[in-house]
Amino acid sequence: MALEDIIAYSMFGNTMGSYFHAVVVFAAVFISLYILRYVLLKSARGIAGRTRFGKENFFTRLVRSIGLPLYFLVALYLAVKQVVIPIELVDFVDYAFFLVAVFYVVRSFNRLVDFSTNKVVEIKKKKDGDSGVDTGVVDIFRKLVKIAAWVAALLFIIYYFGYDISGAMLGLGVTGIVVGFALQSVLADLFASFSIYFDRPFQIGDFIVIGDDLGSVTKVGLRSTRIKHLKGQELIVPNSELSKIRINNYGKMEKRRISFTFGVTYDTPSKKLEAIPGIVKDIINGVKFADADRVHFKEYGDSALIFEVVYFVATGDYNKYMDIQEKINLGLKRMLEKMKVEFAYPTQTLYVKKSR
Repeated sequence: MALEDIIAYSMFGNTMGSYFHAVVVFAAVFISLYILRYVLLKSARGIAGRTRFGKENFFTRLVRSIGLPLYFLVALYLAVKQVVIPIELVDFVDYAFFLVAVFYVVRSFNRLVDFSTNKVVEIKKKKDGDSGVDTGVVDIFRKLVKIAAWVAALLFIIYYFGYDISGAMLGLGVTGIVVGFALQSVLADLFASFSIYFDRPFQIGDFIVIGDDLGSVTKVGLRSTRIKHLKGQELIVPNSELSKIRINNYGKMEKRRISFTFGVTYDTPSKKLEAIPGIVKDIINGVKFADADRVHFKEYGDSALIFEVVYFVATGDYNKYMDIQEKINLGLKRMLEKMKVEFAYPTQTLYVKKSR
């Protein structure tokens, strides 16, 4: 039998030439996809190697994750278009291609979520240190996004197969509303934890003041933040409450401005009054991390001559500030005792006039 006769020979409604053409298309597409994968990986690694991300990045991981099943179905999908086959088989190939495509799209999206969240955590660790990063918030955010992606993909598949999903959408909406009302406070704390994590108003170890409470942050959880109170007890504050109130964060303070006053008695000589500002500045500048700004004889009080002192502390740590203030107070006390100048305290002098 001649080659022309073999090519023209018909079987199941197609010539052998059509089958051969379909096989060539399948092989060409399959091999081309593998070659394209190799080229993309080599190019991506070359670009990534010249950046701070190293040899592995999201794109290279994504290309490596797409393997044989998808290449096979793409090649088969294009090959069957070259021949006449039963409609059932065409539908099977179309559905299989659609399902695999949806699977790879969702999986690639989830890989992007993993890559992005891991980069966020990595950047946070470089910026705040390992102790300042709680990955619990990122982990639950990552899981919620992944679950939402798979649920959306499932609904899309059901819709593609011709089923009505309006009931399922309505059911999900009603369920979401019911769960939202039932877990209103929990969800409020959860979303507030996202805000705290990404906005980062404070981190673990920061000394913060919330109303009348003050202490160091020990943990930022999904529902609450724990603070080691200055009095010793542990203070647990819901995250939703923290997102609504004003917080003074002394952990972010690089330099603290301090002002205080003290008074000496009215019988202090003028020369000693003139010497006090310079001596106080020397005391402050002699304390580590302290820098005097100004010292002035401010005013005449009811029972004292008032001096105002302003200085800076080059640290945001509250305990260090109190240690510095203590040293300044002790130095001030020793200085006044040496000068034989008395601190003033509320007194009253009663003058009695004798009548003749």
